[in-house]
Amino acid sequence: MAITITDIDTKGTKVPLVFEENSQLPIVSLQLVFQNSGELSTSHDGLAEMSAKLLSEGTRTDGSIAFATKLDDKAIHLSAYASRENFIIVVSSLKSEFKDAVTLLKALLKDPNYTTEALAKIKRQKLGWLDQKKSDFDYQAGVLLRQTLFASTPLARPYEGTEDSIKSIALKDISSFIDSHLGYNNAIVVMGGDISLKDAEHTTKDILSLLPKVDSKPLPVIKASVEQKTNHIYNNDTEQAYIYFGSPFDYSYSSNDQYKAMVMEYILGSAGFGSRIMEEIRVKRGLAYSAYASLRRTKVSSYLTGYLQTKLENEESAKAIVKEVISEFVAKGITDQELESAKEFLVGSEALRTETLSQRLNRAFDDYYYGRPQGFSKEQNEKIAGVTLKEMNEFIASHPEITKLSFGIVAKK
Repeated sequence: MAITITDIDTKGTKVPLVFEENSQLPIVSLQLVFQNSGELSTSHDGLAEMSAKLLSEGTRTDGSIAFATKLDDKAIHLSAYASRENFIIVVSSLKSEFKDAVTLLKALLKDPNYTTEALAKIKRQKLGWLDQKKSDFDYQAGVLLRQTLFASTPLARPYEGTEDSIKSIALKDISSFIDSHLGYNNAIVVMGGDISLKDAEHTTKDILSLLPKVDSKPLPVIKASVEQKTNHIYNNDTEQAYIYFGSPFDYSYSSNDQYKAMVMEYILGSAGFGSRIMEEIRVKRGLAYSAYASLRRTKVSSYLTGYLQTKLENEESAKAIVKEVISEFVAKGITDQELESAKEFLVGSEALRTETLSQRLNRAFDDYYYGRPQGFSKEQNEKIAGVTLKEMNEFIASHPEITKLSFGIVAKK
């Protein structure tokens, strides 16, 4: 069955349901996506993720272990996580156990495990994770690039949390976050599998009736810096230079020619050994084992980002080559051979991107979330097959801002 988008009337508000019925396997998948409720929605760093972690600790009535046992006994998956923009609750189960899965989800929404024991557990886990990241130079370089590229904006904050911010979180902070961010009026419901549309609508109404109305505020649009700065973290324990780079990409997530950005991204940095970045840095010069670049396009920000690792003594030459490759890419464009290879891969692999129920539901959600018509991604893939070299090179040349590179680097002084 094709994707269906329908509105579920909840307390006078139309809540979108993204749905696909598919009985090939006896499974049902459900996602509750709460818009504008992710890591960037609060000034308390780490609070969104910690709220998601607490929802993974079961109910106060059952406790973490007993609730997890109920899930395991019926092979039900129930989890929560926070992205930059949204807060997501995920449920999946066999068709035969889906009613029980919904019952457990409702119990969780009504009675989160707001106990000092649960809070202490998730704090220990998060603080241990942060401690591990002190020796994760890839992570440090990525954070440093974000701080450099988005200085003085919410994206520069340590929104995943710091030792101090995690320690300062209290149960009332998590309770307040959940009560003020998880509402029926900022929800998008994504459901599919071996379930009828009628049952999906009934389930959606049943769950949403438990949620309050919240004050959902749109997240700001954040532009990447054009200042072309380089910042370092020096650490004597590293034997490599971890180089992360980024630049503005003045492009909207809602643009109708996303297919051109896909081709551009593939050829510049995401095609593995077929990309310009990999070809120039590894194949021709042997400066790195891997090098990559991608174009991020979300509601909050649009930018180019990439990374590589190289020997300490090759740091400056690797930086210079990245700048040279991207400048030449914009100035001279791509070749006919590169375009044909990109078309062959992107068009040929389309079937693999819609192979599973979760892939199709995620794509349908993305199309809805970004204000695109359903079937948009399929149409874009068809346009890839017909795009000309002239059109692509004009598109690439119209984005000289990607040459304004900033760097975040972890190296040994």
